[in-house]
Amino acid sequence: MADKSPAARGGRFFAAPWRRSVLAAVLGALPAPAFPEPSWWWLAYIGLVPWLLLVRSAPTNRRAALEGWLGGAGFLLVVHHWLLPSLHVFILVLAALLGLLWAPWGLVVRRLLGGSPGPGRVAVALVVVPSLWLAIELVRSWEYLGGPWGLLGASQWQVAPALRLASVGGVWLVSFLLVAVNTALAALVSAPRARIAALAGLSGCVLAGAGVWWWAPLPRPAGTVRVALVQPGVVDGAGPRFDLEERLTRQLAGQRVDLVVWGESSVGADLGDRRDLRDRLAALSRTVGADALVNVDARRSDRPGIFKSSELIGPNGPTGDRYDKMRLVPFGEYVPARSVLGWATSVGKAAQEDRMRGTGQVVMRLPDGLRVGPLVCFESAFPDMSRHLAAEGAQLLVAQSATSTFQHSWAPAQHASLAALRAAETWRPMVHATLTGVSTVADARGRTVGRRLGTDARTAAVYQVPLARGTSPYVRFGDWVVYASLAVLAGYAVVEVVRGVRGRRM
Repeated sequence: MADKSPAARGGRFFAAPWRRSVLAAVLGALPAPAFPEPSWWWLAYIGLVPWLLLVRSAPTNRRAALEGWLGGAGFLLVVHHWLLPSLHVFILVLAALLGLLWAPWGLVVRRLLGGSPGPGRVAVALVVVPSLWLAIELVRSWEYLGGPWGLLGASQWQVAPALRLASVGGVWLVSFLLVAVNTALAALVSAPRARIAALAGLSGCVLAGAGVWWWAPLPRPAGTVRVALVQPGVVDGAGPRFDLEERLTRQLAGQRVDLVVWGESSVGADLGDRRDLRDRLAALSRTVGADALVNVDARRSDRPGIFKSSELIGPNGPTGDRYDKMRLVPFGEYVPARSVLGWATSVGKAAQEDRMRGTGQVVMRLPDGLRVGPLVCFESAFPDMSRHLAAEGAQLLVAQSATSTFQHSWAPAQHASLAALRAAETWRPMVHATLTGVSTVADARGRTVGRRLGTDARTAAVYQVPLARGTSPYVRFGDWVVYASLAVLAGYAVVEVVRGVRGRRM
């Protein structure tokens, strides 16, 4: 007699391949609200479990790979959905291509958690599954593939223990432990024979977090600096924007600021060509009594091409400290393989002309000796760039950004949240200054300083920023978590190959 129970009917419903495919895409996207705007950070600790359970139950390796691919594509599509107005249909293509990175992950999940795994397989899964996830994050962090936006660990930007973990192993360590927790929970639900191993793995993650919280070193206080952020809001045209930024900056006179920061593309003409703009900026510096860090988005007068450049302005004009943006936003600032993909400019807001790249990072020095490390736009998403600036002596990290194209989306909050991660990783406070919000400041432990300037703010705000001294473990030892994960994957691959060879000989 046929089983007509609800569970049986549900099992048959989800047994259909097309239904499993849809479910994989939906479940892959489940952790996305852990990121800003929603910032349901707790979801990152359980959000992968349903996807893991689905993939482990795949009837074949091919199906597991497919469900890994679709889940990865779903995750990327939701986390980056705010790109749709700019890329249109191309965002679907990008999500599908990058989602392929999760196909091997699906195979490994089925191999280690499928069927009725024992303690040994689950123990291996607790290390290999997070390691492979980290390898995926590493590959998609390549700037030509879009950069490290939406790394799982970045969802924990307001969780103090996670920020402490980031100071030891970067955002990579946070991602690793999040995936390990999800893997342990999935095994706890689906592997009755290995529940002790799953509980041990879960306990290990908790103990690791607690151990870092109690014993990891902390940055030492080193005085304060007064930094002013000028956020003009949405303004149509480079000229009117400059005029408003000038008026807002004049309001800072008498407030004893040490540095004034304008957002990305705050100046729309090369200062080498525009003496009038240089003179106005120099006058502002004299009025306020502080240097100003502006961002020029214009065709250079001294070399071919358009650059985005952070320039330090003193009372006599540009000081000579200049940083040209090195890592450009794909499609937004250049079109990869333009001869092949140039059609993207006709269906979205892709760059009509490629911006030019800088050749090296720069640490700027203020008159009082303070060393400032500038980043432009999504360069704040790259852990290695802020780590390099800290290692080169920067005492304050400054990111200049503009997300007005995505003003009413998750993008401004997602971008601003990265300041906390970069500050905690490097033990260097970070200023995130934007044209249209969200602007924010984080101290050396990743805690928010003062008020965040939302997308409705048009103001000049002064922040008393605590400085710190010392070298964080992450700055000192670098991406050791990534290297350890790659070593784990190499060892696992060797074992699987040896096992396969032995199997064929028997």
